[in-house]
Amino acid sequence: MDKADELVGVTEGVAAVPHPEPPARRVRPWPPGAGPRPWPTGAAPRARPLGAALAVTTGALAALLLAGTPWLNHPAVQAWRTVCLAITVQALPFLLLGTALSGAINAFVPADLFTRVLPKRPALAVPVAGAAGAILPGCECASVPVASSLIRRGVTPAAAFAFLLSAPAINPVVLTATAVAFPGDPAMVAARLLASLATAAVMGWLWLWLGKEKWLRPLLRHRHAGHQHGHSRWTEFRLGFQHDFLHAGGFLVLGAMAAATFNVTVPGSVLDAFSGSPWLSVLFLALLAVLLAVCSEADAFVAASLTGFSPTARLAFLVVGPMVDLKLIALQAGTFGRAFAWRFSTATTVVAVTASVLIGGALL
Repeated sequence: MDKADELVGVTEGVAAVPHPEPPARRVRPWPPGAGPRPWPTGAAPRARPLGAALAVTTGALAALLLAGTPWLNHPAVQAWRTVCLAITVQALPFLLLGTALSGAINAFVPADLFTRVLPKRPALAVPVAGAAGAILPGCECASVPVASSLIRRGVTPAAAFAFLLSAPAINPVVLTATAVAFPGDPAMVAARLLASLATAAVMGWLWLWLGKEKWLRPLLRHRHAGHQHGHSRWTEFRLGFQHDFLHAGGFLVLGAMAAATFNVTVPGSVLDAFSGSPWLSVLFLALLAVLLAVCSEADAFVAASLTGFSPTARLAFLVVGPMVDLKLIALQAGTFGRAFAWRFSTATTVVAVTASVLIGGALL
C-alpha cells in the first residue's frame, strides 16, 4: 500500500494519475478574413503559412513539369511548360535580389535613413523616390519586396510606390537593353524613360490624394524600427529574407502559370487583327504586356519584334509591362493585399497608357 501511495497521488480519497499536457490549440483569427496581428515588439517576421504552402506547391509543380509523364509530351503542354519555366527562371534571380535587399534594409540600414534622405513633404518625396528607381538593376519582382520594406521603415507609401513602378522601367540595364533592341532610335529610349517616370510620379501623387492605408495589409500599417537591440542582425536578415522569398515566390509562380496559359492558348493571328488600328493597337499591346509578363530586361526585344505595330503602341508595351503584369499583380496581392492590388493595377494601366500616348505622340 505504501508503494502504491508513492506511485499514485491521492487527494481527498481520489486517485490522481498524472496526464501529459494537452497539445496547444491554434486559435483562428476572428472574424474570418481578419488580417494578421502586428508583430510584437522585437519579434522577427515569420513566413506566412500561405507563402510556405505556395512554395511547397511550386516545388511539387516543378518536379511534375520536369517529370517524364507521357501526357506531358503533348506539344501544347510542352509549350506551356517551357513558357512557365522560362518566366519563373527569368524572374527568380531578381526576386532573390529583391528579397535579399529587403532583408538587408530591415537588418542593417538605420531606421531613419530613408526619412532623412527623402524630402519631408510627401509631394516632393514622390518624384525623388521615382528617380531613385534608376539605381536598382532589377525587374519588377525585385522592386515589390523592396517597396514593402521601405514602407515598414517609415517611408510614405506614395514614395515607395513611385519607386516600385520606376525601378524596373528606368534602371540602366533596362535602358541599355532598349537601346540595343532599337538601334539608331534614341527617341524610343528617351520616350520610355520619360513616360515611365511620369507614370510613377502621377501614381504616387494619386495615392497621396485618394489612397487609403486600410487597403494595405495590417502588417504594413504598423511601422517598426528595423533592428532590435539584443537580436543578431544576421538572424534578422535571414528571417526577413525567408519570409519575403517564401511569400513572394509562390505568387510569382501563379503569375507565370497564368501568363504561360495565355501564350499557349491565344493564336498569333489575333495580333494581326489589331495592328491596323492606331488606338486599338495601343490598347492591345498594353493588354498583351500585362498577359505576357515578360521581364523588363527582355521586353524591349519583344517590342522590337512587333514590327506591324506603331512606335506609340510599342512604347505602351514597354511602359505598361514593367508596372502591370500577371506575375506582378500576384506579387502585389500577396505583399500588399488584394484590395490594394486590383485598384493600383487598374489605375496604373490607365495612367501608363495615357503617358505613352502623350509622350509617344510628341517624340516618336
